[in-house]
Amino acid sequence: MTDRFRAGIVGAGFIGGVHAHAVRAAGGVVSRVADVTPERAASSAERLHAEQAAASAEELIAADDVDAVHICTPNVTHAALAEMAIRAGKHVICEKPLATTPADAHRLASAAAEAGITAAVPFIYRYYPTVRETRARIAGEEAGPLWLLHGSYLQDWLSNSEDTNWRIDPSIGGSSRAFADIGVHWCDLMEFTTGHRITRLTARLVTAYQQRGKDHARTPAGTEDGATVLFETDHGATGSVVLSQVSPGRKNRLWFSWEGTSASYVFDQEQPDSLWIGGRAESRIVPRGFDTLSAPARRYVALPAGHPQGYQDCFNAFVADCYASIGGLEPDGLPTFADGLRAAVITAAVITAATNESWVEVPA
Repeated sequence: MTDRFRAGIVGAGFIGGVHAHAVRAAGGVVSRVADVTPERAASSAERLHAEQAAASAEELIAADDVDAVHICTPNVTHAALAEMAIRAGKHVICEKPLATTPADAHRLASAAAEAGITAAVPFIYRYYPTVRETRARIAGEEAGPLWLLHGSYLQDWLSNSEDTNWRIDPSIGGSSRAFADIGVHWCDLMEFTTGHRITRLTARLVTAYQQRGKDHARTPAGTEDGATVLFETDHGATGSVVLSQVSPGRKNRLWFSWEGTSASYVFDQEQPDSLWIGGRAESRIVPRGFDTLSAPARRYVALPAGHPQGYQDCFNAFVADCYASIGGLEPDGLPTFADGLRAAVITAAVITAATNESWVEVPA
């Protein structure tokens, strides 16, 4: 690898642009971009300020001027592209879901570990300083035993029956949409910040619209619009999460409340610059800042308090940690293919529980 880190991005939609910005913010360069067609790739390369377009994903992965492959394509393509990149000896940053089945995710996690590469999945909500502060305080046993873990993740981008997207089609997006798309983020944050692991769960998958699309092209909804999940953890806590992509007015509200016997912690992704800490005698709000958070959280503070720090900043920090890992460091909390496998396992358990209307054991 040269001194200048070189990234290749496969898929140049919204999230591909987020990756491109993060690559540059971390000091790297987007050397190549591949898209649906060579013509689209040329246009996308110009838009994302890449050095050149690739005629195909295969050409990009094989290129000598690509050190890491960023996979930003529809869900069902992730496993094959990640496997191809691993075989080519490239580092891989793959959008979630890592794979649409636990078997494929397990194969990828094992292959990445055997190859000794950096292989990461963007569970980027870990990178809010207030989330890291929550984790540090829980690790310091400030809250006492955690016994109730609950929250929600609500969006409205599919709240109209005419709204449609490739994710709605299970042949492209996989057998779960709302849970696999946003529920896994919430579960990852819960397990990452609390140290608890989900051991049992039951779930309901729900649909707001039976059909979607314009009048002349309406099609049956193939995946769920929302879900409710009840769960138990290996440390004896119980919890729940409500998920929806049809909640008008909720743009991207990932919210959690972790409740212990001595303190509670509340985080809201739409207001991420503060952490609410609840106590019996008094409650307080801790602002995100260099002088207000602990050392593990301060590492991800990019701006002084009062200067909003958000989603793209988290993504920038995530990619910077990926590059640090490639350089031989071991950044704390970097989400890897093992975390992508965990998400696939939990998703499969949710689908099984909803289908069978039963409680399901979640493999460790």
